[in-house]
Amino acid sequence: MPDFLVRDLLTVAFCWRLERRDGVALGFTTHDRDLRRGGLIYRAAPGMLPSAISLSDGFESESLDVRGALTSDAISADDLAAGRWDGASVHVFMLDWEAPDGEAHAVARGELGEVSIRGDAFEAELRGPVAMLDAPVAEQTSPGCRAGLGDKRCRVDMAARTRLTRITAMPAADVAEVAEAGAGNAFGFGRLRWLGGPNSGLESQVLRSDGALLTLCEPPPFQPAAGNMVEIAEGCDRILATCGGRFANVPNFRGEPHLPGMDLLTRYPGA
Repeated sequence: MPDFLVRDLLTVAFCWRLERRDGVALGFTTHDRDLRRGGLIYRAAPGMLPSAISLSDGFESESLDVRGALTSDAISADDLAAGRWDGASVHVFMLDWEAPDGEAHAVARGELGEVSIRGDAFEAELRGPVAMLDAPVAEQTSPGCRAGLGDKRCRVDMAARTRLTRITAMPAADVAEVAEAGAGNAFGFGRLRWLGGPNSGLESQVLRSDGALLTLCEPPPFQPAAGNMVEIAEGCDRILATCGGRFANVPNFRGEPHLPGMDLLTRYPGA
């Protein structure tokens, strides 16, 4: 147990560090003034209040709710709605506010789960490491490939299938025209990662492409402008014919296209 927890006069402050997947980190504390630890300032305002923390030594999920105010310079409603805080890592700990760079005592860690917005405040749940045990252990069979294009199971080299380009126009809310792309539907089912502009750090899924025109699955959260830098990556429809004909990668196909499914029940002679 840290020394600051066994004194007659306690100088304890709760702190939590939130780090988004794009590397942006914020710190907050229950103390009445800002604290600096490890180069990060833990802000006393806007206030964030943790609920009662339930921990166990079994396999029950840890529970923690975090409530805080929405501010333009910290956590905004627009960023929450855009998904910038989805899956952000959370580290809750206690420290001695007289020596914030000293020893700390970890309380809970995990990632942000469901986030709800109520008026000018938000509430978020913390999913701890035990929540990973709720994931399926074995995969279900499927006619389509279950691997992601270019991941460690697919093994397709994405270096030549990914390129940096710029937005030249937005003919529609969900259609982006880029300066350079591939022919045909090369980027269909691919992704577009925003590197500049108001959507920086976010990703959009590409539904189909027609040369330099990319139709997105849904409009980006914020209106992009011509000149915004983006990274586009080719996609795959996860069909065996595409895997063999376009990528020559049938040995790494992660699906069972010839395995009979429920449609076998509807077959009959002469159908």
